[in-house]
Amino acid sequence: MSEPVVLDIRNLQSYFFTAKGQVPAVDGVSIQVPAGKIIGIVGESGCGKSMTAMSVMGLLRYPGRVVGGTITLDGRDITHLKPKELSKVRGNEISMIFQEPMTSLNPVYPVGKQVREAILLHQKVSKEEAKKRVLEIFRDVGIPEPEKRYFCYPHQLSGGLRQRVMIGMAMVCRPKVMIADEPTTALDVTIEAQILRLMKKLCEEQNTSIILITHNMGVVAEICDYVYVMYAGKVMEQAETFELFEQTSHPYTQGLLKSIPKLDEKAERLYTIEGVVPNLLHLPEGCSFCTRCGQAEKRCFVEKPELYKKGDGHGVRCFAYEGGGRLETQESLPGGA
Repeated sequence: MSEPVVLDIRNLQSYFFTAKGQVPAVDGVSIQVPAGKIIGIVGESGCGKSMTAMSVMGLLRYPGRVVGGTITLDGRDITHLKPKELSKVRGNEISMIFQEPMTSLNPVYPVGKQVREAILLHQKVSKEEAKKRVLEIFRDVGIPEPEKRYFCYPHQLSGGLRQRVMIGMAMVCRPKVMIADEPTTALDVTIEAQILRLMKKLCEEQNTSIILITHNMGVVAEICDYVYVMYAGKVMEQAETFELFEQTSHPYTQGLLKSIPKLDEKAERLYTIEGVVPNLLHLPEGCSFCTRCGQAEKRCFVEKPELYKKGDGHGVRCFAYEGGGRLETQESLPGGA
């Protein structure tokens, strides 16, 4: 990626310290987010997508914590900011949309006032000015009758409207980066399409970068510029979206794409990747995907592959591409793993 990077995650490591041992939920993840672009992070449940987002936002709680790597936002290291300093950044320069708005919005507080509170917290404006901005952002995100919806409680809104409120709350301070964690979960396909179009429109108009966390490869193909495929806390493949779909390389990515039903094919049974995601407390000695990989060799069970270069910006964590050399991601720079 040649564009200027607004969010630079280098060799991020986030562990959970339990009575049974250390759980490497995020294990050496490096992600670069250019300004005004949409970056997709995909993978099965439990692969570390949401934990990466929570680490970036500084929302990990005991027994989890960031133990290594750096998170740089617009040239400023925010990895270990104190809570008071981080609260000034979170919501203002970097924001997040959570999976389920009903659990993220305060059920006993009107949604308009909740969005207004985000403005008052980060910007020195009057309550009337803040309310005016809330109504503007409600119109921007397509909420009908914003003056009426301003005083509605979360339970009085549909799932689609609640998600639009969450997007409005995330965008109202015009952040540099917005993280969307499964923003269309539990929404029907029509509303899902509207939300995705809305996010792309806001990205283009406000030059906000978006990290889209999803398990839906169709969503990735529709709006993402670049994709990171995660498995067991690691990035297994990364590439520009078009190249990832045209030249799918890692066996895990190939399995994810094969699992998508196709209208022009009549398969008796939908393809599935054999096995399950390994227990992070007892990961295989070699490649974390070796126990489920149909192409695994003896070496894969005893050695850990690095992220090898297949093309310009296209990296694959598989020994089959070792001849291309190590990809020049941030994890290969001095200070990386």
